[in-house]
Amino acid sequence: MNAAGTDTTKIEPYVWRIAGVVILGMIMSILDTTIVNVALDTLARDLHTTISDIQWVATGYLLSLAAVIPLTGWAARKYGAKNVYIWSIVLFTLGSALCGIADSSTSLIAFRVLQGIGGGMIMPIGQMIMAEVAGPQRMGKVMSVTVMPAMLAPILGPVLGGLILQDLHWSWIFFVNVPVGIVAVALAMKLLPHSKLGEAGRLDMTGLALMIVGIPALVFGISEVGSTGSFTSPEVVWPMIGGIVLIGAFIWHALRTERPLLDVRLYANRIFGAASLTTFALGAALFGAMILMPLYYQQIRDESVITTGLLLAPQGLGMLMVGPFAPRLTERFGGGKVATFGVLVLCLSSLPYVFIGVDTSILFLSLMLAVRGIGIGLAFMPTMTVAYASLRKDQLSDATPQMNVIQRVGGAIGTAILAVVLQRAGEGATTATAAANAFGTAYVWSLGIAVLALIPCIVLWRAEKPGRAPSEEEQIAESEIEPLGA
Repeated sequence: MNAAGTDTTKIEPYVWRIAGVVILGMIMSILDTTIVNVALDTLARDLHTTISDIQWVATGYLLSLAAVIPLTGWAARKYGAKNVYIWSIVLFTLGSALCGIADSSTSLIAFRVLQGIGGGMIMPIGQMIMAEVAGPQRMGKVMSVTVMPAMLAPILGPVLGGLILQDLHWSWIFFVNVPVGIVAVALAMKLLPHSKLGEAGRLDMTGLALMIVGIPALVFGISEVGSTGSFTSPEVVWPMIGGIVLIGAFIWHALRTERPLLDVRLYANRIFGAASLTTFALGAALFGAMILMPLYYQQIRDESVITTGLLLAPQGLGMLMVGPFAPRLTERFGGGKVATFGVLVLCLSSLPYVFIGVDTSILFLSLMLAVRGIGIGLAFMPTMTVAYASLRKDQLSDATPQMNVIQRVGGAIGTAILAVVLQRAGEGATTATAAANAFGTAYVWSLGIAVLALIPCIVLWRAEKPGRAPSEEEQIAESEIEPLGA
């Protein structure tokens, strides 16, 4: 991959047109991750349910994304990236329309899962298409473009959600996807090229079954703490044990299979392994904490949904500010150093939220939210860059869905944990001060998640040789590991 700061090749206009089509679908999918967070309080009230239950509108979406992302490499080789991309948007749009007509929390969560099944492949397939069209020499620029939807979603999602909820029924946060989806499908059919990514091979059905059951079981067990009030109740313990056992069985199976659903042998590469753990922790810290501030502003400060959306924008602005500089900093200092610095910024800016109260300055909270966004931006982009740079080109089709899975699962677990902590901490609160203290308790856990992200960052720093991607020989030496029992 060329250094991000060099421009030895020109990107033709048709590449940018394809990028525009791909980003339209990607940003629609990612926006739905953030737009619903502003509506959780409204949804819980209108559908007569609790926050720990309604958070499955967010968690179920993230989990369904994670469940289908591993299929992207195989599906793209089997049916073609263009076809998979188009049908993913069709399914996502259909799921959005069904969410808009849902009349209960159960039906809404079910339709969100359907929506996530469609949306799960949009991001990794879009990255594959753009990387193939641009070519390896321009991978740096392509990466900087593909992360823009993730940068913009924290800005546009809450604001758009607030604007809709201010004057319209909550169903319009889903209906708004329908016309966008129709346009995205029409443009994709006309502009996206057909691709041939090689032989698909046989689908690893055993691995697929283990993954789509194991991960939801683990997160379900975590979320049940909010209902049972105990970490030792059977409703909590058995799903968690079952999830861990199934995930462990998948790892064992993947190591013994020539072509597994997810190639866990990639983690023999120390840089990729450390980058993956960092991505997991950052996903938990980012998506988990994003459910807290909307609820705080609406429940404690009595802010309107539109004001809440605007008050959440600084985090996305902070991420957007550092987006153009992160590749250059990575090239100069190394991804591990930059990511470690970013997580440190994230931790320091999260600390004041531990002491949040009923009259904490909104200006101060907004400033810290912007600084928090800067930290996330400095951590995410360098981590992804060095992860992909550490692999051979033929490994990217496995690595792209894998990194997306890790981020989404981290987000799902972070969301479930913080929703449970918030509900348990707020039980019995009869005053605004006590309710605000519950948010402070939840932010203690959020800070702990961010601190945990420092560990793989430091490992990444030590494993990486700054400013240089591993040579072809080093990559082969690290990655060519025979399956057990071969």
